[in-house]
Amino acid sequence: MNYVFPPPPVTSVPVLGTESRFPVHRIYCVGRNYEDHAREMGFTGREPPFFFLKPADALVLAATDEPALLPYPSLTQDLHHEVELVVAIGEGGGNIAAADAPKHIFGYAVGLDMTRRDLQGEMKKQGRPWCIGKGFDASAPITPITPAGQALDVARAAIWLKVNGEERQRSHVAQLIWSVGEVIEHLSRAWQLVPGDLIYTGTPAGVGAVRPGDLLEGGVDGLAPLRLRIV
Repeated sequence: MNYVFPPPPVTSVPVLGTESRFPVHRIYCVGRNYEDHAREMGFTGREPPFFFLKPADALVLAATDEPALLPYPSLTQDLHHEVELVVAIGEGGGNIAAADAPKHIFGYAVGLDMTRRDLQGEMKKQGRPWCIGKGFDASAPITPITPAGQALDVARAAIWLKVNGEERQRSHVAQLIWSVGEVIEHLSRAWQLVPGDLIYTGTPAGVGAVRPGDLLEGGVDGLAPLRLRIV
């Protein structure tokens, strides 16, 4: 096949403990999926889940030894961290029942939904899409994927984030408003999920700003930890 220019390489994420890589199709993100975070953003209750997307090439591999480097993005003065459990889809489908969701999961990772909060807020005020606040370059750091069979009890795991050694976010995956299975059920009604999809499942309370030089360390118990520095 002749292309007018060379196509970009396939975006992929390492699989922990192997030489294999997980090719990425789409990145789905769940908004306001921890009750404490919903409250801090001015919302309450178990509202129907809503979703937004990030481009696959927004991924940045967050090293587990030496910190990865994350460039401070343009156009913002208010870059926020949001630590999240990421679900990697290994078997696709539509209209997947929550009870059947586990068989569609290849593995799990720790991710950050980096957010240009000032730009997002301005778009919200104007009633406009806020892709510019969420879907920018390098906005989706992620750790290597731990296969589901090697992960501990993710549904009850602690999730946390530190900035420069100070804890900013801490909760448990069990505090998700919509569980992983329910998220997959809702998503698969709206989109046909395929192998290679990633789902960022939401962040707990404590989101806040970071600056160049800050060291971010985060984790979900039982998964490879995340380390990166803002530059």
